[in-house]
Amino acid sequence: MTRSEENYIKTIFHLGGNSSALIATNAIAEQMETKPSSVTDMAKKLAEKGLVHYKKYQGISLTDIGIKTALSIIRKHRLWEVFLVKKLDFTWDEVHEVAEQLEHIKSEKLIDKIDELLDFPKFDPHGDPIPSKDGKFMERDKQLLSDVELNTEGVCVGVKDTSAAFLKFLDKNKIALGNTIKVLEKEDFDQSLHIEMEGKALHISHQIASNLYIKKND
Repeated sequence: MTRSEENYIKTIFHLGGNSSALIATNAIAEQMETKPSSVTDMAKKLAEKGLVHYKKYQGISLTDIGIKTALSIIRKHRLWEVFLVKKLDFTWDEVHEVAEQLEHIKSEKLIDKIDELLDFPKFDPHGDPIPSKDGKFMERDKQLLSDVELNTEGVCVGVKDTSAAFLKFLDKNKIALGNTIKVLEKEDFDQSLHIEMEGKALHISHQIASNLYIKKND
């Protein structure tokens, strides 16, 4: 597969997951920042390789082989992110672009060795699950911080927005995965939150809260 084909497969998976529901070419084009006609051309190529189901004017979905391929690419990407953070001291806002390049390396032996070196991590630096070699992954029971009830306490386990700007903002305000957060109050006017984090009071916007995942304490 070409790098472009792999990027399309990964994008279709992120939009549709394991579902057999057809994804509109316009949605894929928007995500890939390209023209719908280019998506259609690629869909035909991928269909010939047995990686997608393509229905004219209806959309695209991954075949079983396509899903397996997508999970393999995602596994590589997220393992490289962990490797860059743990072994090369990259920050979590730096790793995505580098992993985008490294995920296309073909050597399965190399990826298996990195997985072993890292002691088989289950989640990447942003809290996203890492598929195992056989395509299985562990999903957390999590909610967006903006959706939890007052007086809820839990641990920050992931971010929805993985842009460098947002991650740098979190670092600047010392908001990190693993932090214990309690929701104290929600403002009716703008839905911003007053929270307690690691024993300190903090006021955060609705936009921030809607991009942080929390796992409620039992």
